[in-house]
Amino acid sequence: MLFNQKGSLIGAVLAVTVGILVIHVNFVIFQGLYDAIVRDISDYNTGDVIVTDEFDFIDKSDQSLVRWFERIPVVQAATPRLSTTSEMNMTKNGKLIEETRISLVGVDPFNDVRASTVHETVTEGSYVFARNAIVLGSNVARDLGGAQVGDSVKVLVVDRWGEDQIRRFTVTGIANSPGGQGFDYSGVIHIDTLRDMMSRPGDTGSFMVKLYDSSKALEVKEFFLRSFPNQDFLAETTEEASEAQLQGFRSGIAMINMIGYFGMGASAFAIVTIQMMLVNGKTRQIGVMRSIGAKRKDILIIFIFQGMIIGAIGAGVGTAAGLGYTVYAKETKMSFNGSLPLEVSYNWEKIIQTALTSFILAMIASLYPSYRATKLLPVEAMRTV
Repeated sequence: MLFNQKGSLIGAVLAVTVGILVIHVNFVIFQGLYDAIVRDISDYNTGDVIVTDEFDFIDKSDQSLVRWFERIPVVQAATPRLSTTSEMNMTKNGKLIEETRISLVGVDPFNDVRASTVHETVTEGSYVFARNAIVLGSNVARDLGGAQVGDSVKVLVVDRWGEDQIRRFTVTGIANSPGGQGFDYSGVIHIDTLRDMMSRPGDTGSFMVKLYDSSKALEVKEFFLRSFPNQDFLAETTEEASEAQLQGFRSGIAMINMIGYFGMGASAFAIVTIQMMLVNGKTRQIGVMRSIGAKRKDILIIFIFQGMIIGAIGAGVGTAAGLGYTVYAKETKMSFNGSLPLEVSYNWEKIIQTALTSFILAMIASLYPSYRATKLLPVEAMRTV
């Protein structure tokens, strides 16, 4: 009966397919965006584990901590960083341009390029290597009147004693990252230069630790804390360190997923409508079957089986279409309007769960039309012919 009504079959399958595809597209875009933000936070700012001091700056030797971390086989590299707020000014076309409250980050050039990919965001010039070099974020360069490589910039920092420390730097690079997740709003200088300006010789703000296998982050964190029990160290994974930034985004993903499942529920109503049309269109056949001895249970099984066929075909086609979209997004490194590329992954648990949910909904949607079909009496069904 179902395959004789090809239009109804196609309509029902499309309803299920679209419901599944909506969920897959939502997952690829919003979960991919979330994972991309976590990826860039890890690559640019925190590594897989970030170590800070709970109360003040870290005063332990850089090299001793770097060597300690790099003895762990899963650790790729570790690097110290120090940051503060600064004021900058430069003269452009005879006009003095000043900017305040700009983040200034001090990096160890040798270790930073091993533990972070932020140096790859330098689109003009080169990364920091000399003591008097500065890399400006693209937004900072723009606000300074269009600073370019080779320009001279004055930087003011207030040291630990409350004194103004002013130094002149040469712009050696401009950093511009997709989505602005890197140092687009900061200036980057050599960490030893920043220590001198802040009057904090040997002090470090944080240690960024990059792993070969990010899934080992929690183990490395706990091992580090156990190894330094009498220190005031605070170690966090990427998601722990960025909890405030990511919490709202997770809520948004949950809401989008809920909307997707509402769409799948709407496809179930479409199946109910199509099954009801099939029942009304097959009244004579149902009457004949009942008159030759078919029981209500038999009629019920027939229409439930039709729902299973619709659910199976729709789940298969929808899942295939969703996987096709996922492959496309992953291979093309999909992004929107030049923003950060999505971090697309294959979540097989989610894929199977969505397919099973759509199949079960199709079966449930066929229950009421099946029940209506069983209520038709043979004599009444034949009278409608």
